[in-house]
Amino acid sequence: MPAARPTAYERHAPAPAAVDAALAPSRHAVFWLEDTGEVASYPALVGSTGADLTVVGGGYCGLWTAVLAKRRNPGARVVLLEANTVGWAASGRNGGFCEASLTHGEENGRSRWPEEYDVLERLGAANLDAFESDVRELGIECQFERTGTLSVAVEHHQVGWLRDSPHFLDADAVRREIDSPLFLAGAWSRDDCALVHPARLARELARVATGLGVEIHEHTTVTGLAAPTRGPVTVRTNGGSVASDRVALATNVFPSLLRRTRLMTVPVYDYVLMTEPLTGEQLASVGWSHRQGLGDLANQFHYARLTADHRILWGGYDAIYHRGRRVRASYEERPETFRRLAAHFLAAFPQLAGLTFSHRWAGAIDTSTQFAAFHGLAARGRVAYAAGFTGLGVGATRFAAEVMLDRLSGLTTERTRLDMVRRKPPPFPPEPLASAGINLTRWSLDRADHRAGERNLFLKALDAAGLGFDS
Repeated sequence: MPAARPTAYERHAPAPAAVDAALAPSRHAVFWLEDTGEVASYPALVGSTGADLTVVGGGYCGLWTAVLAKRRNPGARVVLLEANTVGWAASGRNGGFCEASLTHGEENGRSRWPEEYDVLERLGAANLDAFESDVRELGIECQFERTGTLSVAVEHHQVGWLRDSPHFLDADAVRREIDSPLFLAGAWSRDDCALVHPARLARELARVATGLGVEIHEHTTVTGLAAPTRGPVTVRTNGGSVASDRVALATNVFPSLLRRTRLMTVPVYDYVLMTEPLTGEQLASVGWSHRQGLGDLANQFHYARLTADHRILWGGYDAIYHRGRRVRASYEERPETFRRLAAHFLAAFPQLAGLTFSHRWAGAIDTSTQFAAFHGLAARGRVAYAAGFTGLGVGATRFAAEVMLDRLSGLTTERTRLDMVRRKPPPFPPEPLASAGINLTRWSLDRADHRAGERNLFLKALDAAGLGFDS
């Protein structure tokens, strides 16, 4: 096994004082949520009512389900229930990468669904095309930019991973796109990813939904389901209830309302920094004229992008799981992670020395053991659910909404016939095994990054069991 050595970000680390200066002006707040402009609000549910479809969850998955349900059947009564406010959780605080992949990348997809991967790839591309069409046709103002993704090698062993790509860029070519002394090679896939303003997308979907007749209720916590053998399913809330023929559950990272799926996901915290707007001179020093999404190829990877006002979002690397599957606001402030992110940013872009960060925040990702969404039905086909998007839900939630609506309607479609849709991934073990396994995996991935990508016996065992992943 190769000897451990510092990563490129560590070898080019700035002085601690520079990190402190860059972080000093930052506030613990979500830039996207602050940048949505005037925000509509929706009343809490009070009393009992009925519906044709009840949607639980006001993030992307629930909002797409409500919108697409009304487009399929404009006369249906659709009620959406959200415990907090629309888009406040992962949908309002992610990086805004809207990818075509439904499988968290080709390698993960081919390893898990080899016989149907080509179909999944085609359906994912069609879903992104449909997403773009919906943005245009429905007038969704979410700063949609289909600029693709630039994947970069920051270690010599990663260059070989890119050489067979039809989009390969050598060191000079990649630095003409985005200039960093750490970038040794790259691959620019131009059509399989778009960038969006995450919070504006959520808020605009809610606006479109209400325009179509969806009834949205915020600050309405669902406390349980009652599904008798026959008849409507009753969704109980803190302020009333909704009885409906069909229910779609889109609670994702939050505890499932169905006991059978409570071990299917774990919340993993992801951390993000946002810079102040770059000056024209600063932006010219970096390049980035094509405004692609950016990601490196490490197991513990970074992702970055430009905003409409020329800030740089810089996130990733640390992925933190807290024992007990808890989702808590206190986990969102993690000084050691923000310092590490800031140091890595300054190592990647030394020409931006003196640039400061305005915002720092975090959010919980609903991670599944297959690192892509899973789907299911309950209550004799009257309740559908999807979860486990593992950080790639901006585009995939729209596909999941179509799957849920197909299945709730009793339709057999190309989507519902997928093995990926019909089969569930293995659950995570209960505590303390979950915490031990997740943290050992994270330690092993970090070790591989420090040893030229060489995976240890634990990671190789996960790979052999179909539970491995490289990022």
